[in-house]
Amino acid sequence: MAPAHDPTAPPRPGEELDAGPLADWLRPRVAGAVGELTVEQFPSGHSNLTYLIRMGNEEWVLRRPPFGSQVKSAHDMGREYQILSRLCRVYAPAPEPVLFCDDASVLGAPFYLMRRLHGVLIRKTLPPSIPPLPDLLGRIAAAFIGNLATLHAVDLRAAGLDTFGKPAGYSARQIEGWTRRWDAAATEPVADMQSLAGWLAAHLPQQPTAAPAVIHNDYKFDNVLLDASEPTRIAGVFDWEMATVGDPWMDLGTALSYWIDPTDPPEFQALTFSPTNLPGFPTRAGILALYEEASGRKVPNPVFYYAYGLFKLAVILQQIYYRYAQGLTDDPRFAEFPPVVRGLARQGWAAAESGSLQPGGGG
Repeated sequence: MAPAHDPTAPPRPGEELDAGPLADWLRPRVAGAVGELTVEQFPSGHSNLTYLIRMGNEEWVLRRPPFGSQVKSAHDMGREYQILSRLCRVYAPAPEPVLFCDDASVLGAPFYLMRRLHGVLIRKTLPPSIPPLPDLLGRIAAAFIGNLATLHAVDLRAAGLDTFGKPAGYSARQIEGWTRRWDAAATEPVADMQSLAGWLAAHLPQQPTAAPAVIHNDYKFDNVLLDASEPTRIAGVFDWEMATVGDPWMDLGTALSYWIDPTDPPEFQALTFSPTNLPGFPTRAGILALYEEASGRKVPNPVFYYAYGLFKLAVILQQIYYRYAQGLTDDPRFAEFPPVVRGLARQGWAAAESGSLQPGGGG
């Protein structure tokens, strides 16, 4: 899946694909796979690697694990392919996978191909095709969070995902697992992370109050494709590497962790995951209200889920930085992650201490 405005580039050094074996593997499996195969890379992602493959008149998007990663469970291409193959039948924004390859002799790791989609992404700034009109931005936000509620309402049995994942005890496993991953990847002490880990463990929901649902686990604007002609329509959702069946409110917490409010401390606003502090975009409290309206469910203790989302995001970025620090990747973007990790931890601990989705912002 790839937006029309999201440019490709030659693969980064060390992340090239061998076009010859890939072409040989494709030709007998896909009609129209003729002629020379070309490979370009979508350079914006930080985890699984995404490429544009062209051959004859055909285009596909290829996903493979990052080079040098030792966290196999986070980059299971077969699992990602399996969940998309089932989900795309009942949830229109899920991209349609085409082929899966578990033969590491082709590209050095398992990979899969999916059909390419076109549209518009919101990254750190609004794309030129989306004017900063408050009414439009409000409607885009409503579509964005309404689509998350739609995902959470997918009938697990109809999708063939009723036996997927382990929803029982999901929240507790997440806190335990991300705390363990932090301990394994930490390259310096971060007191706010230690405090936040302890707080989350002590404030786990006593019992599951939300029915298990398909959850994306990294739902944010630059994983959501908007229709180029009508940006209030969701054209696709991608990066399903962490998707599972679990607590939908944990998924909401992840979405909230990327949402920047105009009243947030300057150092947190400087993270600029996406321009959600522009006039017209609702606050995190507003996003919560939109989700509750769309889902028909009241979310208890939303601060727990928000703090969890910040904690998890900090661990993910720390894991990526750890690979960089160990010399397993030389992507220069990763050198900037330590202060981002500290900022996320500071915001998470402030939310936990204040009991607010707007710590320090009066909300």
